[in-house]
Amino acid sequence: MGSASTNSSWSVGATKSDVLVKELTRAQIVMYAGASGDYIPLHTDEVYAKEVAGYPSVFAHGMLTMGLAGVLLTDWFGDGTLRTFGGRFRNQVWPGDTLTGHAEIVAVTSVEENGATIEIVEATLDVVNQDGAVVFQATASAAPALS
Repeated sequence: MGSASTNSSWSVGATKSDVLVKELTRAQIVMYAGASGDYIPLHTDEVYAKEVAGYPSVFAHGMLTMGLAGVLLTDWFGDGTLRTFGGRFRNQVWPGDTLTGHAEIVAVTSVEENGATIEIVEATLDVVNQDGAVVFQATASAAPALS
């Protein structure tokens, strides 16, 4: 993913898609566990995940998926511009999964704030795995800087 895009105006229907992670590794999942402090064994202990919990493997933290998705939005709208970001986890993310994000602007409004007119951009975001299964769906709003 690259640097943020800046536009003189944002338009409804504009889209951005990007690969968020290619073949997610167990090491990346464990690194996220360390960063978040979330060492639940479903995410970090293969034996526990398989033999105790009955899953085929460990799986990624939902917030890891959300964080990867957030990068797509900040790359598009700029760092520090997100006003809201929330979503729903639809399917688990497994080691080896490749995740792709697809975002679309669904509304643009101008508002007065601190004596200036700014644009608020609202977007939807779907994250899919390599099989096309939706793993995360989100909505976000941002106040991207104008160029």
